[in-house]
Amino acid sequence: MKSFLLILVFLLIAGMGTAQQTYADSLHFLLNQAKKEDTTRVLALCSLADYYGFVQSDSCFYYASESARLSQKLKYTYGEYWAYLATFHGFNTQGNYPKALQAALNYLKTAEDLKNERPEVLSQAYYTMGLLNREMANYEEAKQQFHKSIQWQKTIGQPVEDVYASYAQMGAVFATLKNLDSALWYAQKGYDLGLHSQLKKYFALAIGALGNIYLALGNFKMADKYLRDAIRESILYNNIYFEVRNYNSLAMLFNKMNVRDSCIYYAGKSLQLSQQHHFAESTYDASNLLTKTYESTGKPDSTLKYIKIMLAAKDSVFSQAKGQQFRQLAFDAAMHQQDIDKAKERYQNKVRSFILLTALGIFLLLAIFFYMNARQKQKSKIKIENAYKELKATQSQLIQSEKMASLGELTAGIAHEIQNPLNFVNNFSEVNSELIEEMKEEIIKGNLHEVKTIADNISENERKINHHGKRADAIVKGMLQHSQSSAGKKEPTDINVLADEYLRLAYHGLRAKEKSFSSVMKTDYDESIGKVNIIPQDIGRVLLNLYSNAFYSVTEKRAKLADHYEPIVTVSTRRNADKVFISVKDNGLGIPPKVIDKIFHPFFTTKPTGQGTGLGLSLSYDIIQAHGGEWKVHTEDGEGAEFVIQIPAA
Repeated sequence: MKSFLLILVFLLIAGMGTAQQTYADSLHFLLNQAKKEDTTRVLALCSLADYYGFVQSDSCFYYASESARLSQKLKYTYGEYWAYLATFHGFNTQGNYPKALQAALNYLKTAEDLKNERPEVLSQAYYTMGLLNREMANYEEAKQQFHKSIQWQKTIGQPVEDVYASYAQMGAVFATLKNLDSALWYAQKGYDLGLHSQLKKYFALAIGALGNIYLALGNFKMADKYLRDAIRESILYNNIYFEVRNYNSLAMLFNKMNVRDSCIYYAGKSLQLSQQHHFAESTYDASNLLTKTYESTGKPDSTLKYIKIMLAAKDSVFSQAKGQQFRQLAFDAAMHQQDIDKAKERYQNKVRSFILLTALGIFLLLAIFFYMNARQKQKSKIKIENAYKELKATQSQLIQSEKMASLGELTAGIAHEIQNPLNFVNNFSEVNSELIEEMKEEIIKGNLHEVKTIADNISENERKINHHGKRADAIVKGMLQHSQSSAGKKEPTDINVLADEYLRLAYHGLRAKEKSFSSVMKTDYDESIGKVNIIPQDIGRVLLNLYSNAFYSVTEKRAKLADHYEPIVTVSTRRNADKVFISVKDNGLGIPPKVIDKIFHPFFTTKPTGQGTGLGLSLSYDIIQAHGGEWKVHTEDGEGAEFVIQIPAA
């Protein structure tokens, strides 16, 4: 009886008519026919909850809670899993991502318990975690989860509804990352799988994803075709949520085509349905598009009307720091461990700094003591010399520590740079593996034309792999060059290229350590400078230190002012007669007047203990002096600082 009911539910979903009420009545009919204390009633309640998850969240939560209550009473784990899944859909369509994540984590745990009995549920759980991470812009994690969903489906060898949706969502992620070649491949794969699947509940999503990628590619004809197909499929399966998303995509298409009437019509349909069914994020998207469209047509009344709707929807979706709540729920345990590790590292750094400074103080005292006694006892000379050598060794150790810290920042930035070509190599290699399998099948079939087409695709992908492999090779060679110790030899160097390269490496190096860090970077390079005779590794260390200090300053200010402040770091170069000027400016905390005269002193730092040795600017000062240059510092406490380096042009 239970199996029969499940089959009946899926047949209803696969073959229902176009009237939403008729489909809902069918599900209610199944509920009325089920026994009150039986798993068939659980499945009927879950079917209704899942249906209303894309239509009306209040009804979804009611039926989901009823099914969860009865499942717990009957100890029916699969019913609990499906109730969590329906609850996730209800919160997700509302735009309430923290609660959606709570539901997703619950059924991910339940899916792990069920994977031996019902292995398909784990693929669905991975898909949902990927969807949440995509919506919260955690794109790398999203790709990993969608890939796990696809690989698990291949492992179990059963048709899983979410697998073509995973391909489609993977395409959407690559489209967001502007990798349209991979985006189109995954979206087309998802569409093809969905087209031949018997389980078409999410097929409208796959069609819409393909339409959106054609829209991004500028192929308006194909985008129009697939988006209209997606709308029809959404209506066929009574999925109001997919329907409004596809209406909004079609409106964006007409907006790009400058057909404003059609844009307003479809955005209006999307907004009307979104408000009716309380889809907050879709309400925001549609009203935002209508606001921009009416503003461009010079209709202030309509513009104001939709601005009010947009702001209300934005407050609903993004209020109470929902994005922060999401990440806190997802990574609370990991962050707790990370805090422990950081505290331990800070303590160790404090101990090391204390030991080094104590040793330095002791050596200084010994040096003074032996110096004062040298006039009386000639024998003390040997002890003074030894103490001086140990003092120099300690100083060299601190200087080397500062240089290694700079190298660490460079390495982190270079690692981020090398990730992009490696991602391309991995992606195209994976695609080639699948193409080779397809080519084997076509060879067996004797379809030589299709074999040639696939071979051409493999050849093109190999060309791309080779191209990005050379990119990675160039980055590695650059890393080796940066890691070399300076031999003190000057060479003609393009100042603009050096400044821009170290700016990018400093930024990505900090991003590698602090994922939440972000800053606007502005550059203004004087192209007439030409090449300047410098020691590039040394000047690079100076620039890296200035960039790191600037990013640290704007990060600290951002922590105090939050969203009311936009971090900006500006780098500029210019030539005036026989001198070259390099400026690094930020709008951070600035330098207090009482310490401005101390910033170039060794061991002076305003950073917390353990986060800096106080040697960065001191060493940088010495490097510029050795190049025959000068420093200028302009600062206003609380408003920012500007460091200007002046070096000879010849």
